[in-house]
Amino acid sequence: MRTTYIAKEADLVKKWYVVDATDKTLGRLASEIASVLRGKNKPQYAPNADMGDYVIVVNAEKVAVTGKKLEQKVYHRHTGYVGGLKTVRLDKMLETKPEEVIKHAVKGMLPKNALGRKMFKKLHVYAGAEHPHAAQKPEVLEFKF
Repeated sequence: MRTTYIAKEADLVKKWYVVDATDKTLGRLASEIASVLRGKNKPQYAPNADMGDYVIVVNAEKVAVTGKKLEQKVYHRHTGYVGGLKTVRLDKMLETKPEEVIKHAVKGMLPKNALGRKMFKKLHVYAGAEHPHAAQKPEVLEFKF
């Protein structure tokens, strides 16, 4: 009787990829990054294991959005105090914390459990073109959109 091969996390070699977010649409970029973080681009993909690779996103401040999202899309957070709901529009968020825009979009596309939190830690987003991960020798990752 044959047994099915099930890849384990220890058997895989995790790669590092660098993605340039310049003029890429936010949602399309986030869904592709989430797919790489989950490992869905590999033939050994298993939904119950962290098979994904590390992703470095540069030029987060130059990400593009369509329509009226710059004025209409808002991010909510709560301070924990009574009446502490804070809302920030996308255009203000891109000026102050452009990394958080991409992180927020990608995090929403990952599983909502301990495995998703583990995958999210492999995402590194930087507003400018420089990143401190040159020692990992990241490969450039291009998407088809």
